[in-house]
Amino acid sequence: MKKWKQKAIVQKAISYLPYSRRINFLFQKFVTRGVQLTDHYFIDRLQHARNHIGAYQRAADDRVPESTLELGTGWYPIVPVALFLLGAENIYSVDISTLTSRKRLLITLQYFAQAEENNTLRDYVSCRPERMSVIHELIRNPERLSLSQMLERLHIRYLREDTRSISLRDGSIDLIHSNNTFEHIYPDILCSILKEFKRILRKPGGVMSHFVDMTDHFAHIDPSISVYHFLRFTERQWRWIDNGIQPQNRLRADDYLQIYADLAIPVTGEECRPGDLETLRNIPLAARFRDKPLEVLAKTHCHYQSAF
Repeated sequence: MKKWKQKAIVQKAISYLPYSRRINFLFQKFVTRGVQLTDHYFIDRLQHARNHIGAYQRAADDRVPESTLELGTGWYPIVPVALFLLGAENIYSVDISTLTSRKRLLITLQYFAQAEENNTLRDYVSCRPERMSVIHELIRNPERLSLSQMLERLHIRYLREDTRSISLRDGSIDLIHSNNTFEHIYPDILCSILKEFKRILRKPGGVMSHFVDMTDHFAHIDPSISVYHFLRFTERQWRWIDNGIQPQNRLRADDYLQIYADLAIPVTGEECRPGDLETLRNIPLAARFRDKPLEVLAKTHCHYQSAF
């Protein structure tokens, strides 16, 4: 059986179990090896941080955002730590569950210290020396502070709550960002989240910056299928394959633009990877996708920026 089918079956089964997220963490840690921090992932997230910061500073005359909000906390808080080093004062990360642990936070900080030592960090974020000193202090004394105390020193606060109703006041956030999270949210929920983002974003002057990975995530662990593989399935078939642990909405670039338009969210910057038309032409498309231009379907990753 192909790897993607094995993972689909396992995650589908896990989604029906109590403590499904914890079980899925163990599955990814010991089976798919998907939760280890790697050099590639660290640099990828530093690139995201650089682009989020650039999107904000282009609209804000190079100012540092005072308050930021990340959608999707994830295992390793790379972007929030980068924003701390930049000088942000209030750094929030919201998710329905907190995946970061004290150990994973320390690993993240060690990666930052190593990047500073080998002079690669400066290519991605402008660091305040006093903020970098905090990271070195936390690494030197790993047993002294709890996770919550370490996060407090880093000005990071995790909000474990429904993102459709965030416990932040109107117009209180300068920069809202996410990193390959939108593709895991179904359209009706995504619309509600974006409405909430509009409420808490500072206006004028606020910026949203979101990266979206529109590839079939099963292809990430199974090279025998293409990143467009999931476009062949009907809606009914996909409901059987998809799961509540790591759902994939299969939205394409034009779908996201339509959602933005419907919610009156300006798109002031859009950068997309064009993808591979030849590979896509060999995919028997489901009815949902047949009327879309191949050039639109082929886009694999997009970065949407919105300055209010």
